[in-house]
Amino acid sequence: MSISKKSNSMHSRRAFLFQSSLASLGLLVASKSAIAENVLGIYNPTSLINGVQVGAITYSFRSLPGSATQLLQYCLDSNISAIELMGDAIEQYAGAPTSPVQWAPGIKIEWTDELKAKMKTYQTDIVKWRESVSMDKFKEIKKMYNKAGVTIYAFKPNALNPANTDGEIEFALKAAKALGAKSVTVEIQNDPKHSKRLGDLGEKHGIYIGYHAHLQATDTAWDLALSQSPFNSMNLDCGHYIAAGGANTKESLLALIKAKHDRITSMHIKDRLNKVNGGKNMPWGQGNTPIKEILTLLKENKYNIPATIELEYDIPEGSDAIKETRKCMEYAKKILA
Repeated sequence: MSISKKSNSMHSRRAFLFQSSLASLGLLVASKSAIAENVLGIYNPTSLINGVQVGAITYSFRSLPGSATQLLQYCLDSNISAIELMGDAIEQYAGAPTSPVQWAPGIKIEWTDELKAKMKTYQTDIVKWRESVSMDKFKEIKKMYNKAGVTIYAFKPNALNPANTDGEIEFALKAAKALGAKSVTVEIQNDPKHSKRLGDLGEKHGIYIGYHAHLQATDTAWDLALSQSPFNSMNLDCGHYIAAGGANTKESLLALIKAKHDRITSMHIKDRLNKVNGGKNMPWGQGNTPIKEILTLLKENKYNIPATIELEYDIPEGSDAIKETRKCMEYAKKILA
């Protein structure tokens, strides 16, 4: 596994993990206390609305300290009862080796020879750890989250890339099952051999592989992977699809959902401007993503597809990721109620 491949795959969505090391003991204790209160019935997150499971990806909280316990508290505070769980904080909870590189937004990594050597050692250690770790801690996470009223429908580990070993991929799938997830999510693959590999291993473990596309999303982008295995599926990002522009329109998006609804294991909901308007992420209701039409389609057709809030627009001054995620939740609730 090369350093460059590993660093590229890690960088885009792992930056927020550095925040977890900044958490104070007081915040952690407060978080655990609040979760204990939830067990007693004070919290009751409810984001299943008229048959539509609205959820959130924990990436939405990347600007906040991100331990497994804290992520759960953010879900409760956002009134989210089901999630797509990012993998790194959960691996840390389970005792994974610590990366020598501390990713943080806006910080450029200076790859000295010493750091490269440490990273190489870490890459060897993380492979050994993943290939041998017990699932007990992952089952513990499921129990803790479920007891607080939060279920995990998808798991996004950083162990599903072409450079990862079969043992690492199987670790990810076993961890997903231990967490109670139906699917894992991963970026859409350029290598047909790898998507076939993932589909075959997914079938072996009974876990779907949900492929996520960015601006390369088209109506046919998933067709090859879907044809390779019944366990290859779509993690459809509606915002990215609209931002790609061209033939991607509101009408084509709704038609795609109708046509592929039985192959979509989860979707991401964000409001983005279309390509003509610049493609920027916007607060919900201010972009071109047809959020109302998407949620109404899921409701009226009783599609069993979780609608995942992915907070990517700039957080306004005086607010935070929890408040903004809850705003998105309330926006969806008004549409579905």
